[in-house]
Amino acid sequence: MIEYRPFRNSDPPALAEIWRARAQERGLMQPMTAALFEDLVLSKPYFDNQGLIVALEDGLPVGFVHAGFGPNDDYSGLSTQLGVTCMLMVREPARGRGIGSTLLGHSEQYLRSRGAQVLYGGGIHPLDPFYLGLYGGSELPGVLGSDADAQRLYRASGYQEIDHCVILHKELAGFRPTVNRQQMLVRRQTSIRTTVNPRPETWWDACTFGGFDRVQFELLNTQGRQVAQATVWSMEPMGTSWGFRAGGVIRVEVPDDCRRQGYATYLLNEVMRHQQQQGVAVLETQTMAQNTVALAMYARLGFHEVDRGTVFRKQDDLASLPVSIPEQQIPLGTPFRRKPS
Repeated sequence: MIEYRPFRNSDPPALAEIWRARAQERGLMQPMTAALFEDLVLSKPYFDNQGLIVALEDGLPVGFVHAGFGPNDDYSGLSTQLGVTCMLMVREPARGRGIGSTLLGHSEQYLRSRGAQVLYGGGIHPLDPFYLGLYGGSELPGVLGSDADAQRLYRASGYQEIDHCVILHKELAGFRPTVNRQQMLVRRQTSIRTTVNPRPETWWDACTFGGFDRVQFELLNTQGRQVAQATVWSMEPMGTSWGFRAGGVIRVEVPDDCRRQGYATYLLNEVMRHQQQQGVAVLETQTMAQNTVALAMYARLGFHEVDRGTVFRKQDDLASLPVSIPEQQIPLGTPFRRKPS
């Protein structure tokens, strides 16, 4: 008989064991330990044990689902209007018995009980409260294409694909920066300022990225104005599970009036040069599949696709999305990561 109950403090070793049983998947950090689970998941200030539901057979955990929420409009606190099922796992011997769909139902029930009006499957910024550094890569990508079982479950449970995220890698061995007339002009007219472990811009930044080593790169023109910026974080412990040092490129931002002038290309070349000197073997970044401008730029820089993520939304919510819900925060095909207004 299968029982379902909220998380208990004694569960982390068993949850880590369930995670380790999926060692063959690229997008899952391995080996998971109870200490890592506690440090990167349970320690979040908004963690609610009622949102982490465990399935048990004969008293032993065989699966779990974890639901959560994103930030409010100014990223200063939690908002429960948009709910997301962040993670769902079932041990291999227990699959095919409806445990996954029942766990997903418990996740939806919890999210609804807290006020969620729209439900998503798989974390993606800003609905990324848990599992950064443990799933996906440089950012949470929704549900990975390599996570085929989870994708099938969401589709069968009434979720619709609403966007896709492209995951890109760049090997830094033998890296050479782009050299052309435009890049030489940018080099003469700009300077770069780096900040190690910059202060989080918002409460949400502190909750999600605050515990990781980061370097912020700013490209400044001769008047001192920022014309491009990017941040790289040390993708640990994910990189360890891959067997090489990896860096995650996030928050590539260029003001609207500064785009198509080579600034982002130049800055990313400098980011790659810096990371190569630091011994990083691979840089990873993500962008939405609709963002053809960013995809073309990354292709010119030598990035190649290694996986895709799918953003799922509960189908019965599609026609009834309340106007008050700030869904414009979800970066569906937007050129660069949005900052709070």
